[in-house]
Amino acid sequence: MATAAGRRYAKAVFELARQEGKVEVWGANLAKVREVLSDPEVAAVLTNPTIAVEQRMSLVEDLFDRETTNLAKLIIESNRVREVAAIEEEFERLADEAGGRVRATVTTAIELSPKERDRVADELSARLGKRIRLDVLVDARILGGLKLQYGDHLVDASVATRLQQLRRRLAAT
Repeated sequence: MATAAGRRYAKAVFELARQEGKVEVWGANLAKVREVLSDPEVAAVLTNPTIAVEQRMSLVEDLFDRETTNLAKLIIESNRVREVAAIEEEFERLADEAGGRVRATVTTAIELSPKERDRVADELSARLGKRIRLDVLVDARILGGLKLQYGDHLVDASVATRLQQLRRRLAAT
């Protein structure tokens, strides 16, 4: 979860990306920055106040292209290295919202086939009237069925939940 400052950075980057018409490119750049800066050893060096800012910036220049380097420098200079994952997540949320997409997560007990994933995404898309960006998780603890979360909605059609409900009803009688 991004802090208020992290959300402001994500929004600023998103607005710049939208003005340039390069939301997807900036999203990919931000993902690259997150991947590198999320490494604990890299983060330790880039947040170390005993290392001169110029040295830290020159390290970043060797890792990325020019556009991505500027983004990484902004995050480092503003002391937001530890928030880069949350900044990326907020950027993606803004990009999805602007693109008319909804993020959804489906959790199942076993891995879904590509056909099953497409079916879940298509049915949810038809219901919501928006394109769906589907993440799939596997959690054997739900035993069967699925859990579907999108926005602040949760549809729990898992066998584990059904069994809990049955236990409660039987215990109440």
